[in-house]
Amino acid sequence: MPAEEEIQKYRESWNPFSHGPILVSSADLQPKGQFYLRPFIFSQVGEHSFGNRFTLSSERQDGPIHLYSVQDPFVQMGYGVTNHIQFLVATSLNSFWVKDTASFNRGQGGPWKTNTGLGDTSLVVFYRPIVQDPDTWRPSVTSFTGVGLPTGKWLTGTKTPPGRFAPLGRLPATQFGSLALTEGVETRKNLRPFRISANAYYTYEPPGSEGLETTYVPDVINTRIAFEHILNDNKGLGYTLEFVSIHGIPWRLDGHALNRGQQHGFSILGVEPAIQWRFGDSNIVGAVGVLFTVAGQNATESIYPNFSIFWYWSKSGQVLMR
Repeated sequence: MPAEEEIQKYRESWNPFSHGPILVSSADLQPKGQFYLRPFIFSQVGEHSFGNRFTLSSERQDGPIHLYSVQDPFVQMGYGVTNHIQFLVATSLNSFWVKDTASFNRGQGGPWKTNTGLGDTSLVVFYRPIVQDPDTWRPSVTSFTGVGLPTGKWLTGTKTPPGRFAPLGRLPATQFGSLALTEGVETRKNLRPFRISANAYYTYEPPGSEGLETTYVPDVINTRIAFEHILNDNKGLGYTLEFVSIHGIPWRLDGHALNRGQQHGFSILGVEPAIQWRFGDSNIVGAVGVLFTVAGQNATESIYPNFSIFWYWSKSGQVLMR
């Protein structure tokens, strides 16, 4: 665990109080005793699809469905257990509307199907063994250990959206309505007036069941990179460019053959421009952005409008930037 001198050196370095990236989790954690509440909206509009080869969005094709999905609200709560261990819990209310455009184009109508219910619940523990050094190139490095619980499926019978994923958010994307075990690594470096973050995650989903059949879905790899440029330190004003990729790989760690989901694998590459700001001199910061999928394979081509707010509280009375 980093020495107290290291954490104090980092705390005294440049790191203005601001929202940070919308989709990329920070490797620098809440100070001990500091809490945050984060309500936000993640949404998806998908009207086209990518074929069975990795292509730019200019080569997209009409999808068999039109999908509109939203997590509203998606709520995260994080707490600094120590200066280098943070606990997080997150859940959401999920809704989707889907139209079968293939049937509509065949003159067979195009009925809308809708569903609303409780989403999955995530429990995450972060541990930071390395804190960045302002005087060198050493970044902060943090481990991510998470469990995704299909609480919506268990408690309210929430249906899985077409494509098996909820709108992409800050946490690694996992297949909706499934138990998910995720390990990852996060890193961040502040280089005034920029902050650079990069994360990677691997998700394994234990076997599920449908009726009497055992189901096996692909493991998933998530990567996230963010570049922040802070324009005004006092107002927490800046812009961010975030890059996101999701890959469903055509195998599983346990070696079982796939029989659900996209069995030949899938990929999505997206980019999100966003702006972030601070609400006056308060402990509340916000951000808004839109994620565009620019390339993909065996996946829906979508846009994802996002809006997020962080509210910080500390029992010491002094709120610190992560």
